[in-house]
Amino acid sequence: MTVLASALDTSSAEYAAHRETMLGKLADLDTEHAKALAGGGEKYVARHRKRGKLLARERIELLLDPDTPFLELSPLAAWGSDYTVGASLVTGIGVVEGVECLITANDPTVRGGASNPWSLKKALRANDIAYANRLPSISLVESGGADLPSQKEIFIPGGAIFRDITRLSAAGIPTVAVVFGNSTAGGAYIPGMSDHVIMVKERAKVFLGGPPLVKMATGEESDDESLGGAEMHARVSGLADYFAVDERDALRQARRVVARLNHRKAYADPAPAEPPKYDPEELLGIVPGDLKHPFDPREVIARIVDGSDFDEFKPLYGTSLTTGWASLHGYPVGILANARGVLFSEESQKAAQFIQLANQRDIPLLFLHNTTGYMVGKEYEQGGIIKHGAMMINAVSNSRVPHLSVLMGASYGAGHYGMCGRAYDPRFLFAWPSAKSAVMGPQQLAGVLSIVARQSAAAKGQPYDDDADAALRAMVEQQIESESLPMFLSGRLYDDGVIDPRDTRTVLGLCLSAIHTAPYEGARGGFGVFRM
Repeated sequence: MTVLASALDTSSAEYAAHRETMLGKLADLDTEHAKALAGGGEKYVARHRKRGKLLARERIELLLDPDTPFLELSPLAAWGSDYTVGASLVTGIGVVEGVECLITANDPTVRGGASNPWSLKKALRANDIAYANRLPSISLVESGGADLPSQKEIFIPGGAIFRDITRLSAAGIPTVAVVFGNSTAGGAYIPGMSDHVIMVKERAKVFLGGPPLVKMATGEESDDESLGGAEMHARVSGLADYFAVDERDALRQARRVVARLNHRKAYADPAPAEPPKYDPEELLGIVPGDLKHPFDPREVIARIVDGSDFDEFKPLYGTSLTTGWASLHGYPVGILANARGVLFSEESQKAAQFIQLANQRDIPLLFLHNTTGYMVGKEYEQGGIIKHGAMMINAVSNSRVPHLSVLMGASYGAGHYGMCGRAYDPRFLFAWPSAKSAVMGPQQLAGVLSIVARQSAAAKGQPYDDDADAALRAMVEQQIESESLPMFLSGRLYDDGVIDPRDTRTVLGLCLSAIHTAPYEGARGGFGVFRM
């Protein structure tokens, strides 16, 4: 075995400072996660409970197999917007009757579970994950439909929700809808397009138009139950496949539906894996508070891969990018990890070759980000940094093995692209609280704007206001700093969640297990033209 040797000094002042900074960021993260868990707040939670109803996460807990994990996705959706953190929707991956499923649950304590622009983005992302990984999709429905004041941002793109349900079904990926309350207007098509539908007695309300709309449109007098109640749909319309007497019965029946799906993973579960040789608690003290200071990603790799065993590829060439082979929870992975931030021509060529090798061997790739981007300057431009960086991005773009990305530190500029950022469709992307991502660092961006403004004034023969320049730089630096933080980016669904570094191995293991539900094959050629 090629066990990584650790040089991390856990007794040093530097380690203690890094750990303290990370713990502070984790405390801030916990505060924001608590907002999502609180839903619509005490008043609306109490009102919901008074009606004898379970909360969204309680429904998920009863649906899942006992003592199995739930990987919640995008919990900070809508952070920094006018909408409630979490976006009135809970999504994630969990095990039901031994089957890994993609689960969505409306949170009716937030504006009745109505869909807003961020919950729409979150639901579409969940559908993408279900489709790519062939995960059965279970929708726990209680929503009044679109949040009407924001309909202009929901109506047109929102049709993709229904399209996705039918595409999942057409691909042989089971879809299950459990209706606990409202599923009205466009929301009626969620059970209408699902393979299996369960409705709760005297609670479910599924109709295209409620009694007021029917009265206005046709003059007909009706009531909720005769128009769209669970019993009517079970006995008359046939929309309900299963009739549940209460919420717990509905969840019990949903588990039985999944048990009868005959849905199997494409790959057998791996054998039990040896844990890392080093304590994952030590991951808190590796990343510096100031990302200008580099850190060795091997210290991270040693604390997340099986047995801390890592076979490094080209260790003496392109040394600011660490590449190599390992296993994680028994699954083989190829790892690309930024070592000193900057990507040079050598690192770019090394990455392109490594990605091709992973595709030849059908091995998933894990990208660990801490990059300021590709190197600039006359020497590097003349040396071909553009064509070499393009080679790496080409390889990432056309690779067909599953990709996982974790933003540990900086992820700036085209380096974010070359390391498989969100635009390059990794199966899953997570961030640590220490991560930052933007077109470039705040100081660099503010400095560029300052130089351009100064040159513009000189070209016009105008004096330059240095005081105004200093104020502009400070304002731009503050703006870019705030917009590059992980909670801001996670709120916009540019990742699938901000995670505690100590949970990295577990999160990646759950993702790898989900990935191996669907068959995949690496690209054999087909990378386009590499400019040499």
